[in-house]
Amino acid sequence: MRLLARLLLALALLVAGVGHLVDVEEFLGQVPTFLPLREEIVVVSGLVEIALAVALVATRGHRLAVVGAIVALFFVAVFPGNIWQAVNGSTSFGLDTGTGRIVRLFFQPLLVVWALWCTGAWSTWRAHREQRATSAA
Repeated sequence: MRLLARLLLALALLVAGVGHLVDVEEFLGQVPTFLPLREEIVVVSGLVEIALAVALVATRGHRLAVVGAIVALFFVAVFPGNIWQAVNGSTSFGLDTGTGRIVRLFFQPLLVVWALWCTGAWSTWRAHREQRATSAA
């Protein structure tokens, strides 16, 4: 089940990453207008998504948990762009209503949990925490 979830997450990141490169304009709605080099931000974030997708498929063993944590951090890092889109009413990805943009915000934490669960990062972190607690006692 985790393998399938990890492969689906990798596919989602790959599709999104390629989308960044193919249609930069569509992704500009999530990049705050006060930031410089907005187009470059879209391209770089697309390349990062592609790299993360490859890492999710190619990484094995204990390093997979590290990749999962990095993917989760990436989802946290791009969340302010989603907030920007919701607050400023920017239209992209067919999100042309305030309700649609707000509902989308609730999916970002699910992506974080998905990344942590399907890579074993969540259970690795818990085991590490329990081991530290045991050795400190």
